[in-house]
Amino acid sequence: MRKFLYGFVLVAAGCAMAQDADPPSRVARLNLINGPVSFRPGSVEDWGAATLNYPLTTGDHLWADDGAYAELHIGSTAIRMNAATALSVLNLDDRVAQLSVTQGAIDVHVRFIGDQETYEVDTPNVAIALLRPGDYRINVDGDNTVTVATVRTGQAEVTGGGQAFSISPAESATITGTDQMANQMGQAPPPDQFDQWCIDRDRTEQSTVSARYVPRETIGYEDLDQYGVWRNVPPYGYVWMPTSVPPGWAPYKFGHWAWVEPWGWTWVDDAPWGFAPFHYGRWAFANAMGAWVWVPGRLVVGARPVYAPALVAFVGGPGFAVGVGVGGVGMAAWFPLGPGEVYRPAYAVSPAYVTSINIVHVSNVTVINSVAVGNVRYINQGVPGAVVVVPHEAFVGARPIGAAVVVVPREQIVNARVIGAAPPIAPTRVSLGVAVGANVRVPPARFADRAIVAKTVPPPPPVSFAAREQELRANPGRPLDAARVNALRASAPAARPMVRTVDAGGHLSRPAGAPAVSGRPAMNPNRPMNNDRPASTRPSYSNPPTAEHPANTGGEVNRPAEHEPAHPAAAAGNTPNTEHPANADQRTQVKKDTRKNAKKTEK
Repeated sequence: MRKFLYGFVLVAAGCAMAQDADPPSRVARLNLINGPVSFRPGSVEDWGAATLNYPLTTGDHLWADDGAYAELHIGSTAIRMNAATALSVLNLDDRVAQLSVTQGAIDVHVRFIGDQETYEVDTPNVAIALLRPGDYRINVDGDNTVTVATVRTGQAEVTGGGQAFSISPAESATITGTDQMANQMGQAPPPDQFDQWCIDRDRTEQSTVSARYVPRETIGYEDLDQYGVWRNVPPYGYVWMPTSVPPGWAPYKFGHWAWVEPWGWTWVDDAPWGFAPFHYGRWAFANAMGAWVWVPGRLVVGARPVYAPALVAFVGGPGFAVGVGVGGVGMAAWFPLGPGEVYRPAYAVSPAYVTSINIVHVSNVTVINSVAVGNVRYINQGVPGAVVVVPHEAFVGARPIGAAVVVVPREQIVNARVIGAAPPIAPTRVSLGVAVGANVRVPPARFADRAIVAKTVPPPPPVSFAAREQELRANPGRPLDAARVNALRASAPAARPMVRTVDAGGHLSRPAGAPAVSGRPAMNPNRPMNNDRPASTRPSYSNPPTAEHPANTGGEVNRPAEHEPAHPAAAAGNTPNTEHPANADQRTQVKKDTRKNAKKTEK
């Protein structure tokens, strides 16, 4: 059975993600904010205060102001922003994770890269492909067109300004200029305070117990250890239970709803652990424990978990209650899906996508394909406190749900009709959940206006919310399908970012836009590799560390080894994680290369 499930999920996922109508199976999660960090969705021009657990996707922008830093995850990959850093998501789908940095510094810890995946960081003068699992530091001085790329472990390829070259472990490159690029190679410098903070974060993630029970590609797994415990609860197997929740807590009750394209209505939880349990898995009320538990589903080797905006069912209809409904007036009401229940998205998807998003929870494919919404008796609908009811204004206005809950007689809730995975409520501008205010820190305009160099051509920018709004009102609750979005884009094209594409030899095009294609930078076979680089050419970082970061210990970077912890015995319906083979620990080779270069310098 497990072999069948392995093969089926890979095939189903591959078919699903090949469909143009299907959204990506992954997003980026903003999981740590320290200091003033700002966010701008790709569909609007206004900056707002960044929100914990907000899902980021293609076209979104982040700014960490002076004295601030932030962390986001794309699956098991961690991206950390230093102070005064401008970062954008150029492209994020199932094969490409492409970021741009026009100013500041980021650290990228890549834990796993699939055979067909591309990780790329674009700056004002070079495109940097991250080719292997490892640790990378990228500093950008956009005012002076200088990029410093450091590889602690892994392998990177740099293209731009007529050149293409590789950066090996324990090496660093300082690249200046654009059309005529100059690069200076040297040893990787000792870690500064920002590096040390990143190392400490990686070490904590590496030792997490939760990786025994969920794939590391489950976004948000890294926060579960700190805020909950794993228990073997028949018949679900190993489940996770939060250990500190407010009185009257229930899943999908303390947070708010936001409209996030292309998925539509999306749950943004208040809890620092509130991502994985609300976008993957199912919830059940364990009577023996008197508490809610999160059931992650079966572990499947080699299958990436598929992100969902919210795994809930909405209720409504004429018989819901006197004066209570779902729509332009009245109320919105929902409850969490339980184990074994099928999630049917409100956004346009292929049948293969529906299978791939449900298969680890509902093993019977016939059930996935045949059971219609409303023909199921949902186990959580009758659990006291499970159904959350709020006024329409609180729902559509991205307001805190916990403070707006309306009490409805239990018999009306139990007998209410399930209407689907999203309510027929159209979003407004405020539904985007971007808190615009006088105290929001906005990045200098010159950072946003800078052209960047890209090897992988990014897709066109998102269609503005203003251009979509009228049609969203005409079909409330459902995002526009891909064909309609493309038609709107053609009739009212948005201003394109300045992107200079670069070929395998580093030759630059003029700033232009083009249809999205995927590709990985190729090496220039005519450029000899110079492995004898003097240590005296060590670059200095352009961004000083912030005061909040731990003290610099100096010396060699000591990242945690990439290996899974020992797992407990398998439980019914939930086996320990064996998703990916361990990534090779490259620290020994880094030490050897460092000593070798040092001896050459002495000679």
